[in-house]
Amino acid sequence: MLKIWGRNTSSNVQKTMWAVGELGLEHERFDVGGTYGKNKEPAYLAMNPNGLVPTLVDGDFILWESNTIVRYLAREYGVGKLEPPDPKERARASQWMDWQLSVLGPAITPAFIGMIRMPEDKRDPAAIAASQAKTIEAMKILDAQLAKTDYVAGDEFSMGDIPVGVMTYRFWHLVPERPALSNLQRWYVLLQSREAFRKHVEAIPLS
Repeated sequence: MLKIWGRNTSSNVQKTMWAVGELGLEHERFDVGGTYGKNKEPAYLAMNPNGLVPTLVDGDFILWESNTIVRYLAREYGVGKLEPPDPKERARASQWMDWQLSVLGPAITPAFIGMIRMPEDKRDPAAIAASQAKTIEAMKILDAQLAKTDYVAGDEFSMGDIPVGVMTYRFWHLVPERPALSNLQRWYVLLQSREAFRKHVEAIPLS
């Protein structure tokens, strides 16, 4: 049985849980991090020296870094389902997973911290607005890709959709004033039709 350490409100844990849900894998999840703490305790640091979440335990194998966990699950349990069998589509899926880390995540994080984590009287409206503007520009890039393919890597759902899908859920809540982005909207409706997305991402309030 897989064991996942991390609170379900973490976007990085949500990536892992969404992948687990898509694959129907037997698992246990333990609340760690945020208000739950425990992530700086010696037992947890022995598994993940970064003190971050999530951490995956699969038998005697321990793995951290959320996108790497999604890739591992896709390769180990989801070839042809989450991991595209075509090498070019597989590379494209991985490309968009990395793009989430390098472009989309950094763009939206200041808005998330400012609007969700900060008390209203301590918010920096200029920083939030700048973050929202950067996120819109990033999403235009994704929208352009989705004009070419149904999903980020091709015409089938894959591991590549998971990290950007989690961030798009945040985008919808944190950037209410946005351009139409019709291709992104179409794709997001497809994500909303997936039970694992609804259960592990959409049903969990931002916090």
